[in-house]
Amino acid sequence: MRQLRQTLRLHLESGLSLREVSRVLGIGKTTIGDIVRNARAAGVDWAVAHTLSDEQLEARLYRPAAPRAARHLEPDYAHIHQELKRAGVTLQLLWEEYARANPLAYKYTSFCIKYREWAMTLKRSMRQLHVGGEKLFIDYAGQTVPIVDAGTGEIRPAQIFVAALGASSYTYACATATQTAPDWVGSLIGALEFIGGVPRLIVPDQPRALIAQPDRYEPGVGRLLQEFCDHYGTACLPARPAHPRDKPKAEAAVLLVERWILARLRNRRFFSLGELNAAIGELLVQLNSRPFKKLPGSRREAFERLDRPALGALPPTRMPIVRFKRARVNIDYHVELDAHYYSVPHRLVRTEVELRIGGGTVEAYAGQQRVAVHPYSAVRGGFTTTPEHMPASHRAHREWTPAKLVAWGEGVGAACAALVRWQMQHRPHPEQGYRACLGLRRLARTYGAERLEAACARAMSIRSPRFKTVDAILKSGMDRQPLHTAPTQASLPLHENLRGPDYYH
Repeated sequence: MRQLRQTLRLHLESGLSLREVSRVLGIGKTTIGDIVRNARAAGVDWAVAHTLSDEQLEARLYRPAAPRAARHLEPDYAHIHQELKRAGVTLQLLWEEYARANPLAYKYTSFCIKYREWAMTLKRSMRQLHVGGEKLFIDYAGQTVPIVDAGTGEIRPAQIFVAALGASSYTYACATATQTAPDWVGSLIGALEFIGGVPRLIVPDQPRALIAQPDRYEPGVGRLLQEFCDHYGTACLPARPAHPRDKPKAEAAVLLVERWILARLRNRRFFSLGELNAAIGELLVQLNSRPFKKLPGSRREAFERLDRPALGALPPTRMPIVRFKRARVNIDYHVELDAHYYSVPHRLVRTEVELRIGGGTVEAYAGQQRVAVHPYSAVRGGFTTTPEHMPASHRAHREWTPAKLVAWGEGVGAACAALVRWQMQHRPHPEQGYRACLGLRRLARTYGAERLEAACARAMSIRSPRFKTVDAILKSGMDRQPLHTAPTQASLPLHENLRGPDYYH
């Protein structure tokens, strides 16, 4: 600023030439000429310049340039970022919408570059360091492979399971029919046998097949996955929901398998899962032997160097695959599985138990306690009942047979035996008379066998051999009254209107 004021004083007041002013101040002649031209254009001589402050003088000589017309119209990057989260929306589509009827739009390449530069300012990713033998990342690929049924021609998609070790990126893949819990765990067992050891942690996403209670902070692991962890001596560390960066190795392995294996099999036709898994196995060997692009060696060499020495040993036996099912106990203390009914202790009526099915058995658990074990039955509509699960009254009822009940009645007396036989013979089914006979046993315990026999004799004499009749006789004390036989027609005068007691039988 001082040199600006000195230039105007020496040239306008002292009359020095531009060359002389340049030599005195040590400033280029061109710069001196620009200052003088700007002063003349602004109408500023030394008399005016002398009265202005430094800021005012600079503002007069160097007025702000008029804004240049915008060459491009900046897109709404925040809107673009949100729209890309919607299914099927691409940068190409968004650029076409942005550029339509917009002469100031960027070209497509510049549009993509500027959006990615903007997106990089949103969040930074932490570089994860993976220790050898520590983590096995697992996931299912989005792509499927069609399996053709040779008999019917029906096509069903096979799901592709992918696993990768953290330190070496050693990759495993196989095909399964579905993505149920047995498929997940069966594939996990195959992965451990493929790598020949057990890592310290298994890192899946949070699929409902594996995680019973998905949660960002404390997810609840399903029973089958927990049994797997207990059997193989490992632990499960689910990634946070909607955070693929928590398991980048799985994401990268899925992309690699889709591009390097599934793409090579796209023109082949498969008729079974076994055939498809054999083809995948052949390409897995080549995939893990391919040299890294930016690192020395291959996945197999890195696995042998980093992961294999740190893996735990496999257990001596392979874990059997079982399935679990929640079931509510019905009022008949049975639970339903595959249209067959299995008994549990009657105290669990109307509660929920968990069934463990595998190895030809069905186990029922109430909490952590096993309460019942049955052999698996494929008989639809059938019942498998353990007598110990029944209430005492039901068990007693089940233990009685018609022969046992008649023998008991004979032990009381002839009239009681006759009444029991009547119950068995005059019901559509003998078991329908069980309840009445068991009621007679209760009366015997209450009133004694002698009174019961007398009450049965009176009930038989009046042709009413029913439990209610016997019960009423005992309650009223009629069993203690003498049993009189009705007079016969011979002792009465004969008359056509006298019919006698036999008429009503």
